[in-house]
Amino acid sequence: MRNPRAFLRPLAVGAPAPLSEVPFRPSRMIHFFDPSNEKMAAKVPDIAKKVDIILGNLEDAIKTEKKEAARQGLVDIAKATDFGDTQLWVRVNSLDSPWVLDDLTTLVTEIGDKLDVIMVPKVEGAQDIHYVDRLLAQLEAKGNVQKPLLVHAILETALGMTNVEEIAAASPRMQGISLGPADLAASRRMKTTRVGGGHPGYLVRQDPTGEDLTEGRTTYQQDLWHYTIARMVDACAANDILPFYGPFGDIKDVVACEDQFRNAFLLGCVGAWSLHPVQIDIAKKVFSPSAEDVAHAKEVVEAMGDGSGAVMINGKMEDDASCKQCLVMLDLARELAERDPELRELYAL
Repeated sequence: MRNPRAFLRPLAVGAPAPLSEVPFRPSRMIHFFDPSNEKMAAKVPDIAKKVDIILGNLEDAIKTEKKEAARQGLVDIAKATDFGDTQLWVRVNSLDSPWVLDDLTTLVTEIGDKLDVIMVPKVEGAQDIHYVDRLLAQLEAKGNVQKPLLVHAILETALGMTNVEEIAAASPRMQGISLGPADLAASRRMKTTRVGGGHPGYLVRQDPTGEDLTEGRTTYQQDLWHYTIARMVDACAANDILPFYGPFGDIKDVVACEDQFRNAFLLGCVGAWSLHPVQIDIAKKVFSPSAEDVAHAKEVVEAMGDGSGAVMINGKMEDDASCKQCLVMLDLARELAERDPELRELYAL
């Protein structure tokens, strides 16, 4: 176990000191792109203006023969593009792959000061984060990187799920965790081939009202991912890092995508992945509080004064606990309003 007093010391001579707090910036969507795809790469400067986070993907969606081209493509794009307030992330290849070492050594030394976060797939325990943590410090020192790179883990295996709390606490570099439902489903041997979302077979059925066991029994589809997301959110919240829902694979089903994103938002996630431009607006809508919710939060906080006691507003009791909930809503609204002029006007903060 690391000495707590040493937790915020650099792990390599010449590396920048770790951050004591994860900076919260609007993170409603992590938009993925393939740096080896020239048409997609050409759109990056324009897409970057529309999203909170843009991520160069080097892992699963990139064919083996395109791995090196994707890595170099991301270097070229990062050097040529002014991302403004938009965060630039990368998803490197998994730690058991033959490409990840070159991913890290190339990207940190070439564009370390342009990158904000390195997403690490298939993290299974604190040991994986410790490995990346030390290596990044060495590469930051070698490349004279001025700010520490943060690490984002993807929860994609049963073992990673079992160890999610220790992963969240493994390093001051930890920025957050995303749910990877497809790989996690395979690891758990779940009987679904969908990438996120629900399943019509996962349901509960109303009790029978008579002797006929088939007549008039309404069914209700359940959420396959409720437990997993809730446990991930708890692990992140307990360690002051940020939870994200991952991909929703049925691009054409925008209604179900919105539902899944909203479930994650209500449970505490700050954002989700967008795999197609149509999902950008869905994430922006869902992970931004409504004007009505913000107005209610303002009313409660103003009525509560110092936050103690209880008040009645529109026939509902509001106390210190509900005031804390409203402060969470207002903090998010203020952060989003600083970045988004439309929300600034809508929220009137």
